[in-house]
Amino acid sequence: MLSKEQILKQYFGYTGFREGQEALIDHIVHGDDVLGIMPTGAGKSLCFQVPAMLSDGITIVVSPLISLMKDQVQSLVANGIPAAYINSSLSVNQTHKAIENARNGRYKIIYVAPERLDVDDFVSFAKSAGITMVTVDEAHCVSQWGQDFRPSYLKITEFIDKLPKRPVISAFTATATREVKEDIVKILRLNRPFIAATGFDRENLYFEVQKPKDKYRAVIDYLKRNPDKSGIIYCATRKAVEQVCEDLQNDRYIATRYHAGLSESERAANQDDFLYDRKTIMVATNAFGMGIDKSNVNFVIHYNMPKNIESYYQEAGRAGRDGTNADCVLLYGGQDVITNQFLIDHTSEQNDLDSETLELIKEKERERLKQMTYYCHTMDCLRSYILRYFGDQSSNYCGNCSNCRQNFETVDILDDSKKILSCICRMRERYGIQMLIDTLRGSRSERIQTLHLDQLSTYGIMKEVPQSRIREIIQYLVLNEYILLTNTEFPVAKLGAKYKELLNSDQPILMKVMTKLEREQKEAKSGNLKAKQYYGEIDQQLFTKLKALRFQIAEESRVPSFVVFSDATLLDMCRKKPTEKDGLLAVSGVGEVKFQRYGERFLKIISEHGAAAAGVALPASADSAPSVEEICESVRRSFVPSEEAVPVSILADMLNSLLLQKGDYKISAIKLANFFMEKGLLQMETAEGRNNRVATALGKEHGIVTVEKTNSAGNTYRQNFYHRQAQQYAANHIEEWIGGA
Repeated sequence: MLSKEQILKQYFGYTGFREGQEALIDHIVHGDDVLGIMPTGAGKSLCFQVPAMLSDGITIVVSPLISLMKDQVQSLVANGIPAAYINSSLSVNQTHKAIENARNGRYKIIYVAPERLDVDDFVSFAKSAGITMVTVDEAHCVSQWGQDFRPSYLKITEFIDKLPKRPVISAFTATATREVKEDIVKILRLNRPFIAATGFDRENLYFEVQKPKDKYRAVIDYLKRNPDKSGIIYCATRKAVEQVCEDLQNDRYIATRYHAGLSESERAANQDDFLYDRKTIMVATNAFGMGIDKSNVNFVIHYNMPKNIESYYQEAGRAGRDGTNADCVLLYGGQDVITNQFLIDHTSEQNDLDSETLELIKEKERERLKQMTYYCHTMDCLRSYILRYFGDQSSNYCGNCSNCRQNFETVDILDDSKKILSCICRMRERYGIQMLIDTLRGSRSERIQTLHLDQLSTYGIMKEVPQSRIREIIQYLVLNEYILLTNTEFPVAKLGAKYKELLNSDQPILMKVMTKLEREQKEAKSGNLKAKQYYGEIDQQLFTKLKALRFQIAEESRVPSFVVFSDATLLDMCRKKPTEKDGLLAVSGVGEVKFQRYGERFLKIISEHGAAAAGVALPASADSAPSVEEICESVRRSFVPSEEAVPVSILADMLNSLLLQKGDYKISAIKLANFFMEKGLLQMETAEGRNNRVATALGKEHGIVTVEKTNSAGNTYRQNFYHRQAQQYAANHIEEWIGGA
């Protein structure tokens, strides 16, 4: 039998365990129940997959989403591990076949939805199958105090009780407060479990809060600064998803959508488009994503503020899962609080709960909403705020969030604070923040006059202070317990526990406020820094060639690219440049199984690239500041078309690999596709309500082929591939991209 270390290397391609993994594995192997609390991307899955391979029996993994099961099983099978899933996406015959294969010992790991656990034929199978471990993934779903409570998770213990012998129970989650952790242990009846909490920090994630006047413009500005990056844009409502997705498509971005109002087939098709890199942007509600294992998500933008920190951190954590740098940007607006309050008070997801329990849950949700709102207003380190919320110790400076990178000045708000508190007192603590601000600024609205608030002594005493500054001060006073906001549908501002202390004080109250910066300059600098952090000192040309090969293999195998190898693995290949088997096996993420399947093809690319590079002069240094004409000529001279037809995203990468050697010029896949349209090589065609770019007769002459394919949901789509001639055509016209830049 292989050791845990041998399994780790042979099947998963890693030479060592991450923090917390080995201890959890050892306890499971020794027969102990465990609870693993580990951030997204920390390798939770390995903690039960390795013990499953060490066991003689079968491991049942309870997972909440079909998409998650599918991704996990695809990755396991690609690694040579016998696994399957049983859920509602399978036909009756497919389900019977899967269970029969399981009876015959064909699988080591079986993923199921919690609803499957009380289906008679599955229970019958489980009783005789030799189940040695039941793993509960996304275990926070078992708790009524968690952000994703699912009553179906309560079936798990009933299922375990039906088994002839109690298996080891392992539970894993990325987000768990103290209350939720205690609930998991109690409800799943974990027997003196070993608990590993490795900390919640994701150092590769950059956190930012913006308060833009125009959220859509903020999204476009971000996408322009980060062309060709793949990401998710979360919206609070289906209506917002539809609008943002439509606007992006009208602006020629390659976007798709996901929400519960779409048909199951369309959701599956759109999800596949995103996972398989056919669409680079997913606009979605929170219905998309729990456990989505796409490793090359470079950004997550929250168009609206989520209801709680748990949801936000879990959704933001879908970026940068392979360890490369990624952005988490939250676009805050005051309406977000009202929308979330409405969603809390009118939820219909838990109608099977009694009214008292339901109200307790809503009260807890309102409290969590407050904490989320405070996050959007804090001037302290954003990462530190999140970590403290989950009980982690953290310094108040990370250097990788918008607050830590922002310049602040300190102002004394004592006098303004006293005015605000006095106004609340004179308003008899009956009104919300907006009415408070309107009264302080002397609004002449009909409502102010009807309520006679214009008769108060505090009416208009801050009329010269901008509304935004008053709101900042109010949020500071809330955060520091001078003001209390009620947990009601329409929160009311009341005097907090410390208000008398402030009113009687003559000591300065110091608050940090942002200084005015040249935003364009700051963004340009951060973009350049990010490119260097992401790529490091790697050979960008080689990285592009490896990505093209990965895409080709993924197409052949009908799996997402990241199932073949993650970006992090390709980057490690670029750093190490192995030319033989042992060298490639030393690359993180390359195991024996994947080497047997793909290894020789990657070694061939690396070797050929090395031989070609040996005869090519080194690129000019950045100090020489080559002209645009010199850069274009250099690209045309150095460009080597791929022997294989490639999609537009890979073609853009191929050109960028040369451009980045000469400066900060980049080509986006979107602009490249639009360029071919302008030249008459592509045209827009509408079929089944979906817009597709397809090759024209001229485009076919220039080596562009439009291929019709079928996704896993059985839906057809069209994709363009660019042969050598088309690739060279793009390189020959490079000056049309960067001329005048």
